[in-house]
Amino acid sequence: MKTIQVPFIADFEEVDLDTALELEGARFLVDQVNWPSAFPYAPLCAGRIARTEDALVVDFRVSGLDLRALNLEDNGSQWEDSCVEFFVENPDGSEYYNFEINPLGKVLAARGAGRADRVKRPAEEMEEILRIAQYEGPQEFDGGIWNWRVTVLIPFVLIGVDPDNLPEKLRANIYKCGDKTAHPHFLSWNPIGTPSPDFHRPEFFGELLLR
Repeated sequence: MKTIQVPFIADFEEVDLDTALELEGARFLVDQVNWPSAFPYAPLCAGRIARTEDALVVDFRVSGLDLRALNLEDNGSQWEDSCVEFFVENPDGSEYYNFEINPLGKVLAARGAGRADRVKRPAEEMEEILRIAQYEGPQEFDGGIWNWRVTVLIPFVLIGVDPDNLPEKLRANIYKCGDKTAHPHFLSWNPIGTPSPDFHRPEFFGELLLR
């Protein structure tokens, strides 16, 4: 099981976001090709993670073929696009939360105990998720290497955590996928031991150490 010591950025509101993440954020790699026979393609995906007093900050950076971004609203089928994902379990293990983000910064966010009973977050909660997105690449959407970045700030209250009483750790996994891109792929930070792609498996989550 992989772990990340998530640093606390005390002066987050007073410093440039990029500088704070570069100097203080913990780095992660989303590089586990769990199903190499069926889905060998692995775009570069890495990032940084940190926390403020009341939120987790997850910064994704991607470089690879294709850029699909057809879901123009929140709570669509973001996993079909070029997509990065953050799944995290609440402290008592009763349910987990998925945040799936495309290059436009549009987020699918849901909660539940398993894959079959996901409940999408209402609009007022979606508005609390701050996102910053940017991308660059070929002039035409016909191939070449695309580079894109998405940063999300997820309030602790949206993942069942009291910011005034943080647990020592949270179980989580981080993913990169693109189900309907020209080169479908399914990568993870912590390895997944299933015969076919399945990100909704909390038993394969790693740990985020908060204090």
